[in-house]
Amino acid sequence: MYGRPMDVLDGDWDLDAWWSTTNFGEAIPGVLTPLNWAFWGEPGERAARRAFVAIGAMTDAEAHVPVHPHEHAFAIFHGRFACKVEFLSDLGDRLPGTSGAAVAEQILGDLPAGFRSHGTLRRLPAVARRLPVLFAGLPRRMPELAATTGAWWAAEIARTPVLELDAARAQWRGASARFEDVMAAHVACLFAGVQSVFDQMQGLALAAGDAGLAARAMAGQGSHAELALVEDLWQLSREQLTLETFLARHGYHGPAEGELASRMWREDPGPIVAMARQYAAKPEGESPAAVARMRAQERREAQAQILAGVRRAQRVKARLVLRLADRYLPLRGVGKAAFLQTVDVARAASRRIGEHLMQGGSIDAVDDVFYLLSGELLGAAAGSRLQPLVTERRAQRAAHLAVRIPSSWHGRPEVVDAAGAAAAQAGPLQGIGASPGVVEGRVRVIMDPDFDDVESGEILVAPTTDPSWASIMFTARALVVDLGGQLSHAAVVARELGIPCVMGTGHGTRTLRTGDLCRVDGAAGTVEVLEPALAADV
Repeated sequence: MYGRPMDVLDGDWDLDAWWSTTNFGEAIPGVLTPLNWAFWGEPGERAARRAFVAIGAMTDAEAHVPVHPHEHAFAIFHGRFACKVEFLSDLGDRLPGTSGAAVAEQILGDLPAGFRSHGTLRRLPAVARRLPVLFAGLPRRMPELAATTGAWWAAEIARTPVLELDAARAQWRGASARFEDVMAAHVACLFAGVQSVFDQMQGLALAAGDAGLAARAMAGQGSHAELALVEDLWQLSREQLTLETFLARHGYHGPAEGELASRMWREDPGPIVAMARQYAAKPEGESPAAVARMRAQERREAQAQILAGVRRAQRVKARLVLRLADRYLPLRGVGKAAFLQTVDVARAASRRIGEHLMQGGSIDAVDDVFYLLSGELLGAAAGSRLQPLVTERRAQRAAHLAVRIPSSWHGRPEVVDAAGAAAAQAGPLQGIGASPGVVEGRVRVIMDPDFDDVESGEILVAPTTDPSWASIMFTARALVVDLGGQLSHAAVVARELGIPCVMGTGHGTRTLRTGDLCRVDGAAGTVEVLEPALAADV
């Protein structure tokens, strides 16, 4: 028997540190289930540490997660996954071209009083040895990783329904191990490849005298993973692709796909069938292929403007950076697709284990399994009565769902009753201009990503997005997102689709209401309410 549980969704962490949910809200938003925290927590931290060892910023000894929770870089507060800002700022101090202060300011919005950055060159020799080799291998390594992981996902999902308990548990362990490997590669790719090239592109645009050129020059690359999803959904809407084939390629996507307890399209294809009907109503001239051709032309024009705008002595370097951007920036979605496939195999294995535990009387329903921790999931003896544990943890999670916490804080976050929390002050919203363009349209605030009520031509307002959102972004007029920056999923896909996007508003989902008529300026990063929604329409 397992005893009365502590609250596994709100642990004992370093109270002298700054914490932020911003960097992980896109991958694992909202309040996690206990099993999802077990899957992402320590394995995710090991993966991040392995990535920074590969870059050279951390020593081999630092690859291990510390024993004491106060030394952990990843934590959970009221069910929300958070990262210690000092962990990332320390890495910034060790890397050339940035600093801990710059990293902290990027995450927190401004530099807290008393925050100290301590630049050091002690890891520079290791970075100089490891980083160039890692960087050079990414364009080959990441597609190979995606191909092998995709084949593994398809084979594992096919065999899950007939697995006995021990085999399902072995499958879960295998998914966890592969998740760690893929996530380590993904994080290394982001920090060693994508981010550095992105920074160089922004610098080029500034040198050419027009910062807005960067967004146009980085769009229309045509090889982003999310665009393949949009193209296949278009083919499905034209009956040129079967639903079975679509799900075989993209069935690991779905609402809140970073949460193990969510149901993906392979389990519930209803959202895809509904979205295909919306695609079917669009004319052929608005196909994803037509959009891609327009974006590619705009990219070529923007790149030509950059080359014409920089000094002659800079043009050789500028051409190199532009080539690197076309090659490296699409890699951001490659690793994400692969780690989501490992999450989906763990999801399938979890539900299969849940079937066995329910049949044995340990739990009352299959999805009760998501209120267990990994040790309980993998080690509970047949017939162990786990339902009291499930019931208490379900109540604890419900309590966390009823509160709101800030995106960053020092020590412990201030908790606000979500139901009684005052909406942010109405008025123009200011965020980060992530994809240029000015449009007007009606708002659709989406808090639960089931997409049931979404209609074509709306301005979508969300706390965050994940790759499944590409399906509805294609039909949207613009996108406004509470959390994230110019390399977030929403920003990248919006640029590829040519729709205005404002990231990092902080409280757009509380300020705006479904039905508001708004003007979105994706270059300036502003959202203005032109006509509030009628009370009857809200």
